[in-house]
Amino acid sequence: MTSIDTDRFRETLLEERKRVEHALATLRDQHPGSLDEEVEEIVPTNDNHLAETATATLGREIDYTLGENSGQVLVDIDAALKRIDDGTYGTCVGCGSEIPLGRLEAYPTAALCIDCKRQAEGG
Repeated sequence: MTSIDTDRFRETLLEERKRVEHALATLRDQHPGSLDEEVEEIVPTNDNHLAETATATLGREIDYTLGENSGQVLVDIDAALKRIDDGTYGTCVGCGSEIPLGRLEAYPTAALCIDCKRQAEGG
């Protein structure tokens, strides 16, 4: 098995974790209230009330989706850090084979080799 510089990957993962946490904090700061509160701020006498409500709703839905995706990224980062800690980083959790270094460099959170990933995605 090829020796993997886990210290380098740990640093990369921790930097990515910090970046994602900052993005989530920024997202929360930009939208501290609920969607209902945001919609109530729109003046009901405005002719564009429905359009503005739809815009606010769409914007908030996009933010929720980004937040959910970021949350999953944090879960994946934490799982990769745990694999580093327990000495299994770079080993496919599906088949036990070595995950190529190039794949880990492209996707430091990769838990599956490319073949197992394709199988998991139904391809």
